[in-house]
Amino acid sequence: MSEPARAFRFAVNVTPKPGILDPQGKAVERSLPHLGIAGVTGVRVGRRVEMTVAAADEAAARAIVDRLAGELLSNPLMEQFAVEPLGETTASAVAGVGG
Repeated sequence: MSEPARAFRFAVNVTPKPGILDPQGKAVERSLPHLGIAGVTGVRVGRRVEMTVAAADEAAARAIVDRLAGELLSNPLMEQFAVEPLGETTASAVAGVGG
């Protein structure tokens, strides 16, 4: 009999690779002096995707997230990603129960 699936939460943070033009980041950076904010440089704008993954263990869930991040959520030519584990959650989160 197979082990029941557990539910794990992850966040994938996707940002432009170093050296890749980031117009949104530059726009934010240029706006800072108008707000009276000094000393902030190197602004990079990206996106964050959070998900719950059902798997036998955290390593198996992480493998799924790594694949999604590399093949679907980011453009490997222009973007980099970092996976952030957010911990185990309840099985009902996987089924979409209660929320």
